[in-house]
Amino acid sequence: MFKDKVVLVTGGSRGIGKAISLLFAKERAKVLINFKGNKEAAERTMMEAKELGGEVYLYQADVSKEDEVENMFKDILTKFGRLDILVNNAGITRDNLLLRMKIEDWEEVLAVNLRSVFLCTRAAAKIMIKQRSGRIINISSIVGERGNIGQANYSSAKAGIIGFTKSVARELAGRGITVNAIAPGFIETEMTQGLSQELKDSYLKQIPLQRFGKPEEVAYVVKFLASDEASYITGIVVNVDGGLAI
Repeated sequence: MFKDKVVLVTGGSRGIGKAISLLFAKERAKVLINFKGNKEAAERTMMEAKELGGEVYLYQADVSKEDEVENMFKDILTKFGRLDILVNNAGITRDNLLLRMKIEDWEEVLAVNLRSVFLCTRAAAKIMIKQRSGRIINISSIVGERGNIGQANYSSAKAGIIGFTKSVARELAGRGITVNAIAPGFIETEMTQGLSQELKDSYLKQIPLQRFGKPEEVAYVVKFLASDEASYITGIVVNVDGGLAI
């Protein structure tokens, strides 16, 4: 189904992004892994993806910066002539209570988590509109729907992704392009490993399924939303959270 499809995954070298990249590689897609600074991690993911049979390319770019995004998409169009699937996954956290949060922590999180989605989606849309086809999948978060103490910046960015997804889904629907979002709950990644055991136990008590999610469980939903079977689905948010949103 995805053989030779061109798939760009931002923040695609680690965590959820890595799981998404590997899954599409297994499906024999042309996987373009975007990363910002950790080249070693990106190269490790590329090797794993190639072992699964994928055709893999690395794109180093800060997706919160307009010029770097434009250059990346220009190169993608030159090399591949199309873009079938965009997964906006890049994200960071800079947690702190509101009264202690620095303006730079607010702005950096909004830039990496939300501005990047705008920049990459705008660039991808220019390509996909000409094709009259495409899939855009944005990785939001459960905290974008319910908030979280110490994450006013992250929650705002992830909530923004949901509003953005619904608006752009309306704009692009007539061109054969679907735009959807996924809101993961507590997923076991490098980002969550640094949390204290006390905080992890607190989250676990709130999850009806009584366990944390795996990156692969988010990747499977991405794969479905990118498939032909999901061609009549657009503008929705899929919670992958073990029931946390209930």
